[in-house]
Amino acid sequence: MPIEDKPQWRRPQWLLAALLAALSMLAPFAVDAYLPAFGGMARDLNASPVQLQQTLSVYLLCYAGMNLFHGALADSFGRRRVVLAGMTLFCLASVACALASSIGELIFFRGVQGLAGGVGTVVARAIIRDLFAPVPAQRLMAQVSLFFGLAPALAPLIGGLLFISAGWAAVFWFLAGLSALLAMLVWRVLPETLPAAQRQLFGVKHLLRGYLQLGRDRRFIGLALASGVPFNALFIYVLSAPVWLGEVLGLAPQMYFVFFITSIAGMTSGAWLSGQLAGRVAPARQVAWGFATMAVASALNLVLNATLVPQAWWAMPVVALLSLGWALLTPVVTLLALDRAPDRRGMASSVQSFMAGCASAVVAGAVAPWVMHSGLGMACASGALMLGGLACWSWASTGLKPP
Repeated sequence: MPIEDKPQWRRPQWLLAALLAALSMLAPFAVDAYLPAFGGMARDLNASPVQLQQTLSVYLLCYAGMNLFHGALADSFGRRRVVLAGMTLFCLASVACALASSIGELIFFRGVQGLAGGVGTVVARAIIRDLFAPVPAQRLMAQVSLFFGLAPALAPLIGGLLFISAGWAAVFWFLAGLSALLAMLVWRVLPETLPAAQRQLFGVKHLLRGYLQLGRDRRFIGLALASGVPFNALFIYVLSAPVWLGEVLGLAPQMYFVFFITSIAGMTSGAWLSGQLAGRVAPARQVAWGFATMAVASALNLVLNATLVPQAWWAMPVVALLSLGWALLTPVVTLLALDRAPDRRGMASSVQSFMAGCASAVVAGAVAPWVMHSGLGMACASGALMLGGLACWSWASTGLKPP
């Protein structure tokens, strides 16, 4: 049975939240931190813009594909062991990226980074639910989201400073040091949260049976999509930021940071509110409040873009409100999805992350390029993604009982 009454974590809860958030932040941090160094890499490695883009595409492809398996491995071999292996591989791949002498080598080792990078995000969710009952788990999930929200702001800043002061390889040396530090912390302070008696048999047939079981559970599929799809209602603005901020809103590049600060403020506010509401408001009602907030923001976004010339002073707060609504609902929806498979929470977290990653990949490749030049087009696409998430929640939540 899941560990409900006697959590194995004996240290301050904020320390666990910070550690799990850092593990979860590593993969997106590895995307945002090296972007400011593209110019230096192009010059030193004699790389074309297309080849530099491949360093990102290969990373994301490997990251999304391996997300399907991190949780299943953690269900079979234990959470701690899998996280340590992932951090070690990520560290070695980062060192190899720093030492790369050709763009081909960099592309290859970025793929290896992607294979290891998602382990923290996937396994952290399972660890939280291993240790805590639903209400404290929601509070901890919200705390993790608070710390996690700092990654989009810190990564480009740190990456830019490292590139300016020591060159592009310094970014990867930093990632290597960060992953080594995380591995050491996991080794020293994180207990194994999945007892041996609760581990799953590691075998092809057993794994396939688990994946098929999750794939046939319409509530699980709906819940997994109910957080992943609406996330793209705000993520599309991040994907389109250079064009949307510069071309549509007319901002100078040095002002782009204002957008990320307002979005992060919205996300962290929603995460804080989610933690405050845990145990005080029914889970379904909190999710409804989150979608209602996103719906208001989407409607306001459409009306303003249809009637006014896009301006930063109202466009950025609208995206921040979208972020607040998503952060308010997602800890609840994530926990509900994990509890659809109480004996395979690692696998459930893997599939949930994979589906969210696929949704973001579709938006990045097929939606954002078509709408990023128009404020109204962006508002329509964002609103449609919010409605898609709401439809998934409605489909999954009919008759759903809280854990």
